[in-house]
Amino acid sequence: MLSRNEILQTLDMIDQQHLDIRTITMGISLLSCADPDPKACCRKIYDKICRKAERLVEVGEQIEGEFGIPIVNKRISVTPVALVAAGCETEDYVPFAVALDRAAKTCGVNFIGGYSALVQKGMTKADEKLIASIPEALAVTDFVCSSVNVGSTRAGIHMDAVARMGEIIKQTAQRTADRGGFGCAKLVVFCNAVEDNPFMAGAFHGVGEAESVINVGVSGPGVVYHALQSVKGQPFDVVAETVKKTAFRITRMGQLVAREASQRLDTPFGIVDLSLAPTPAVGDSVARILEEMGLETCGTHGTTAALALLNDAVKKGGVMASSHVGGLSGAFIPVSEDEGMIAAAQSGVLTLDKLEAMTCVCSVGLDMIAVPGDTTAATLSAIIADEAAIGMVNNKTTAVRLIPAPGKQVGDMVEFGGLLGSAPVMPVHQSSAEAFIARGGRIPAPLHSLRN
Repeated sequence: MLSRNEILQTLDMIDQQHLDIRTITMGISLLSCADPDPKACCRKIYDKICRKAERLVEVGEQIEGEFGIPIVNKRISVTPVALVAAGCETEDYVPFAVALDRAAKTCGVNFIGGYSALVQKGMTKADEKLIASIPEALAVTDFVCSSVNVGSTRAGIHMDAVARMGEIIKQTAQRTADRGGFGCAKLVVFCNAVEDNPFMAGAFHGVGEAESVINVGVSGPGVVYHALQSVKGQPFDVVAETVKKTAFRITRMGQLVAREASQRLDTPFGIVDLSLAPTPAVGDSVARILEEMGLETCGTHGTTAALALLNDAVKKGGVMASSHVGGLSGAFIPVSEDEGMIAAAQSGVLTLDKLEAMTCVCSVGLDMIAVPGDTTAATLSAIIADEAAIGMVNNKTTAVRLIPAPGKQVGDMVEFGGLLGSAPVMPVHQSSAEAFIARGGRIPAPLHSLRN
């Protein structure tokens, strides 16, 4: 039972500190939609999504109205399409993306994820077809998000897939050049991708999941920032305890919304993802939390240590507040979606190399980073390989969402609007990694992968 004081605290967090539920995401299995006829398969995909998720937005809005809790996004994730389309007699996978987009528009959701392939150890013909279709698929659809998993702790890193994804990112940017390379904002490359992530662009419904589930992603960087203002100058033990208590309150709200949505939609509750997800709004920034700990600017020396404390404390506090915690759970550091990160990058203190170091201790990786439009595919692949290596060796999820902005150079800004914000174009190293990427093959899994 909530006390009067807890209710008032929650209301204050919502009204003054940008607390919200970032997303309710319904995961839907499309395995039953497989059909040799691609048109029949697309029809089944559209019909099943619309049948399962027809009330998702309505229920989300009901919960918002009744509880006064903002729910920013209502989304859908589906079985990786490469698995569903594998039995179809077609070379063109773009119609599957179009079917997903139509379903998303019919249901009224913000995004639909799962135009995906899992190729950490090798590629099937279906995987190859889907990956080749990504640039066109993301160009002709509005709400479809795509992801490709190229490595894991158990399998190592599939470097042929890494090389291919550098090319695909370049092609996607060129295919959506009229929108600043916007297609790349809907494409993420993973190592150790998880099956229950509710956040886009990397959400997909794993094969180990139920027929359909409700996953909720909470947010609240502004709440954590506000809480830390009350412990200025105090030891890190106090900082950690403050973050833990705050994360507990945030996650309790997510648990409440998840249970309520699950009951009303007659769909099993999956997980609550604890991730602190920033927005471009002032006061809703992970970078500002790190600076509140005593850093002059995010990206300076000490930033990785501060982020490690934050990520750990969020997980420790949140895991006690929900019966099922999953997804990514930690702190996102997307440059374009965090006003503090944008300011730090523009000042030159926050660099791509420092961001890579920060990803060793947080969720998820190099996220929403704009780089010069003339960056080579090999350089993009090398950045992906570095980030996948961090995930593989540390047994954690890492990801890369890069935007080689067509026609843009270092110092320019790329505008995406909404939650995607705007990104300063950041420099990359000019020394070539082309010969490294051209080797292909697989980087073997680390020794600690042998844990059976």
